[in-house]
Formats: sequence, structure tokens, C-alpha cells
Amino acid sequence: MRIPYIFIMSLLLLTAPLGGHAQDRNDSTDVFFRHLELNEVIVTGLTSQTKFRDSATPMSLVPARELRQTASTNIVDAISNQPGVSQITTGSGISKPVIRGLGYNRVVVVADGVRQEGQQWGDEHGVEIDANDVGSVEILKGPASLMYGSDAIAGVLVMRQQPLLMEGERRLQLTGEHQSNNGLFGGSVNFEGRQRHTVWNIRFSDKAAHAYKNRFDRWVAGSQYAERAFSAMLGTERRWGFSRLKLSHYIQTPSIVEGERDEVTGLLVSNTNRLTTYGHTLPFQRVAHTKAVSDNMLRLKHGELKALVAYQLNNRREYEERQDVYDLRMMLHTLTFDVRYLSDDMAGWKATLGTSGMYQHSLNKGEERLVPDNHLFEAGAFGMLSREVGQWVFSGGLRFDRRHLHASAYEEDGAWRFTDFTRHFSGLTGSLGAVWHLGSHWNMRMNLSRGYRAPNISELGANGVHEGTQRYERGNHDLKPEYSLQLDYGLDFSSQYLSAQLMLFANRMDHYIYAERSLEQTSEGLPVYDFRQTKAQLLGLEALFDYHPVHRLHLYSAFSYVHAVARGVADDARHLPLTPAPRWYSEVKWELTHHGRTLNNAWMACTVDCNLRQNCIYAVNQTETPTPSYTLLHLSAGTDVLLNKRKVAELTLAVSNLTNRAYQHHLSRLKYTDWNNATQRQGVFNMGRNIVLKILVPVQL
Repeated sequence: MRIPYIFIMSLLLLTAPLGGHAQDRNDSTDVFFRHLELNEVIVTGLTSQTKFRDSATPMSLVPARELRQTASTNIVDAISNQPGVSQITTGSGISKPVIRGLGYNRVVVVADGVRQEGQQWGDEHGVEIDANDVGSVEILKGPASLMYGSDAIAGVLVMRQQPLLMEGERRLQLTGEHQSNNGLFGGSVNFEGRQRHTVWNIRFSDKAAHAYKNRFDRWVAGSQYAERAFSAMLGTERRWGFSRLKLSHYIQTPSIVEGERDEVTGLLVSNTNRLTTYGHTLPFQRVAHTKAVSDNMLRLKHGELKALVAYQLNNRREYEERQDVYDLRMMLHTLTFDVRYLSDDMAGWKATLGTSGMYQHSLNKGEERLVPDNHLFEAGAFGMLSREVGQWVFSGGLRFDRRHLHASAYEEDGAWRFTDFTRHFSGLTGSLGAVWHLGSHWNMRMNLSRGYRAPNISELGANGVHEGTQRYERGNHDLKPEYSLQLDYGLDFSSQYLSAQLMLFANRMDHYIYAERSLEQTSEGLPVYDFRQTKAQLLGLEALFDYHPVHRLHLYSAFSYVHAVARGVADDARHLPLTPAPRWYSEVKWELTHHGRTLNNAWMACTVDCNLRQNCIYAVNQTETPTPSYTLLHLSAGTDVLLNKRKVAELTLAVSNLTNRAYQHHLSRLKYTDWNNATQRQGVFNMGRNIVLKILVPVQL
């Protein structure tokens, strides 16, 4: 049922009238000058506009062009090669962000100006965001609870749309993508414009992939997935400010990789032989995420007043025995609000004052239940100041949050599956930082921040089989909130030919929450996991440089390392679970053309992705196992195609895992599935060689 949509979109790509707008041509200029972005990138976050060089908080930006040139299966996968960023994966379709060794509810994802709420505590719960609808990604590293409240204890990913067009402009863009390994076909149609103070943006996207393959597992049964998304924005832009309303609906249908194997051949068992066709197989999920956002800004005499209200509905259904009857259904209603005042620069001072919060109501509608029905309400107030004094920029602020959570009891077969409980959490957080501009090339930044995270409903109240992770989870009503105190130090250099950064951090956490495998098993043989707490310490660094020795050559290299340990525990419990392996990422890019008549901004690149061995594992009851090192080689090339000096297409061709290396990422949840008797290895391996073709076609209006 999905192929006709993709086929129709492919026809549109081939038959549409071609010709890019002037803005598309501008988008192609200065493509390769990544080393200049340290001083030029404007970071907005949810505060007032700030240049990157003036921010004491460690952050980076992934621009639109880089996202389009990256071979990936989802938006988190597209940014996982950034220093300090990794991903917890469940197959190729589901990725969860990890920042400096911390993931799940410790990372806040912001899209359309609001925090994305979609039961992100689960391993098999991805980020329900259309990658085609993301123009750029801001990555804030370290506790950001000051501006975002609870859960931003590791950092924030801000998904941004492309900037709005100028008055009188309209633009239609068509994009298409194909991947060879899993047969992925994807496409998107986007129409946007601005006319007489009215702005609009409409998008439809569709994607489908069959099972992927690798050398050891061959076809990975249950790794099929499909996505479909629609969004529409309408607003008005006036001298007094703006008001915008955006509606979006996202549907993902991933099958579930169970990892069951044939004892003789070692092949993964599937309930169908159609592993290379587009359709889900049992068991599978169907996740629908609906969102409505009202974003408003009023210009005042000495600043701006912003007000944002949003409603989200995350409807998750799981099908195990039949394709027409769900076994598990969870509905999460979320209402969020954010009101803040941003002052203009007054004698070197800038201030931000505001309040934000959310109300949630989670309901179970299926026969199976993992967490109890619950509702929560939280609200917080904050203030932040910044001041520029000579070569110094100082910033700091405080925030207070209060959360109320109530879970309902549930009786099953004459016994209490869940008990009624109520918890209250509060947190005082803040940050204090400074940036020192040492001349025109050097910047030194320091920041001390305190973060806070309240336990989620799974950690507090889970009692059931988590199908996507093949384990039984038991919550703990008595968990305390996590607190962190982090010190960041950064030094960066930027010139015409070179940019370099060194970022160091030390993070001490109280009441760190983690899942530990017990010695118990269910009657079905599934391991039982309990949630526990400990004192933790995380130390690490990110180092990168981008060298431009000659006009056409670019050498980029980055190294990331996290050392995460628990304090005062036995040796086998010393290392925190799900700590990313040390990683070295290096790229050589060569510009072929700059101002060609037919091929413009053509380039080619070779990338080496080296993940070192990870022996620092949480070894209690084999909760984790070591992961050997591996190195991946990627090749890519791209160009803009011009016709009569107009951009008519943007092409990207990439080959990931060129040598078809069989490997397991340390944060892959599939590495703990069944033993393979044929290869004498445990678990499912990641995707093998994959050829990716992307095309973007701007249509003249």
C-alpha cells in the first residue's frame, strides 16, 4: 500500500518544471567553510539571539546542507557523528540520542519550539519527528535545566525549521531518497511562502524500508519500518510581532526484532518469507504522534514577550499475535506552555525571565500493561542575566521546578498489578559562566551548572514485559530525583584556514538511576531488570579541528571520550551502563567545482569512523558485555546541477560501510538477543554496506 505513494512522488521529481529560486542559489554558497562557523553561527535556543562565540554553554550546530549530505535512517542517526553525541539503537529505524554518556529522559528534544513528549523512556521508542521537516539542529551539551526544566540534565537537541522566506517569495521543493541495503524509498513535498504578512508551510513525507542485512545475520527479520508525516503552518508577520499555528501528524510502523534463531542455520526466524517486501511483520508497533503548536511573539519597547502553547497526543499500539488486534496501547496526552520576556541590550545587560510547565495524562487501553495509568503536572520559573564587559561575556541564572505525579492502581487476575502512589519532586537549578575573547582568534569559556531530573513513570512504576527490549522491568516507588553538578571548560581557535576546539567536562551526579539485570527470570525465560540508584561521576572530552590548507581541500577530525563510573561500589558495578565507546571520526573533503556552468559546488569525501573497544561495562549479572573495536569506511560525493544559471537539482551519492564490515555498536540493544550457533556470536549485528542516493529539486513558481 505504500509503494504507490513513493512512485507518485518519484514521478513528480521527474516531471516537475525545474528552476531554483535565488535563495536556493544562496544556500549553495560557502558550503565548505565549516571552519568559519565558530564565529558566524547565530544560536537562538529559546533565549535571546547569541553568537556562538559568546555562549558559555558548550554547543554546536548541524546546518541544513550537512543534514542533507549525511546518509542516515532517521534524524538522530543523522547527527550521531557529532562530537559528544551518540545513539541507542533498536534496529535501523529507532534511535535515541545520547549526549556525553547520558540518554533517555536525560536529553530533551525540542521541535517546533516545544519539548517532544512521546514516552521517551523506552528503548524501542524513537523520536517521532519527520527528518525532512528539520532545517538544522542545535546541540546543547551539559545540564540545561535552567531554560528547559526537568530532564535536560544531559543536554538538549533543538530541531529547527528552515528560516522563513522574504516577502513575496514562494518555494516548492521535492526531495527523494533511496538506500540499497534495506531498499528504503523516501520522498517529501514542501510548499512554503510569504505574501502580504501571511506565511505558510505545508509538507508531506513518506518513507518505507524492508529488512536490512549484514554478513553474519543475512536478513534481519523484524527490522522493517515505515513512516508517513504531514504538517501545515499558517501565520502572520507584523511590526508588532508574529503569531503562528502549526499542526503535524506523524505515523511510524516499525516491526520488532525479537532475535529468535534457527538452532542449526543460525538464521533469524521470521513469520514470513517476504523480508524484501514493504510491509510490517508480527510483532510490530504503530505509533501516531499528533501535535498542535501556537507560537506567538509581541515586540515591546525594550524587548520581546514570547508565549507558546502546545498539545501533543502520542498513541502507541503494539501487535503481537494478530495484525488487526493490538495487545498493548498507550495514549499520552501532553499540554505544554512557555511564557518568557527577552530584554534588549541595555547598557551591556540582557535578561530573560519566564515560566514554563506541562500537564500529562497517560492511559492504557490494551490488555497488556507495562506502566500504570498516571498523570503529572509540573511548573517552573526562571531568570537569566548576561553582560558583556570588555573582552568578557558573563552569564548566569536560577530556576525552580515543582512536579506532582500520581499513578493509579490496577488489579489483574485477583492481584494488584500496580499500586496507587503519589510523588512530589522539586529542584533548584542554575548556571554561572564566562567567555573570554583572547583577541580575534581565541576564545576560552567556562561554565558551572546544576541539573535536575525527576524519575519517569517507568523507573517508578513499571511492572511488566518490555517487548521491544525482551525483558521484564520492575520500577521502584522510592527513587529520588537525580542532581548533577557539571564544570565545563572550552578553548577554541578560529582563523581563515583553521578552526579547532577542545572541550573538557566533569560531572558529579547524585541518585543516578539505572536498570540492573537480576538473577530472576519470567516463566517465558525473559530476564528481570530492577531500577536502582548510585552516586556517579562522568569525565570526558571532545576535541576537533577543521583544517583548510588549500582552497579546495578540507581536513576534519574529531575525538570523543567519556569515562563514567559509580562511586563507592564493587568493581563489577563500577562502570555506568550504556557508556559510549571512545570514538575518532575523520573526514577528507575535496571541492571539485565552485562556479561551474552545469555542476556547481561539486565535492567528494572520504570518512573514517573508528570506534574503540569498550571494556568499561556494567558487569553485574551480565547486564552488559564488552564490545570489540571496529572501523568503518564511508565515501560520498555531491553536486548542484545548474540550468541557465539556476539550480535545478542537488544530488548526493554516498556509500556507508564500504568494506561491508560486520559490527555491533556498543549501544545497540539488539546485541543482547539470542546466541547464533552458526557463527558462535551473540546478538544481531548492524547494517552492512549501504548505497544512498538523495535528490532535492527546487521548482520555480
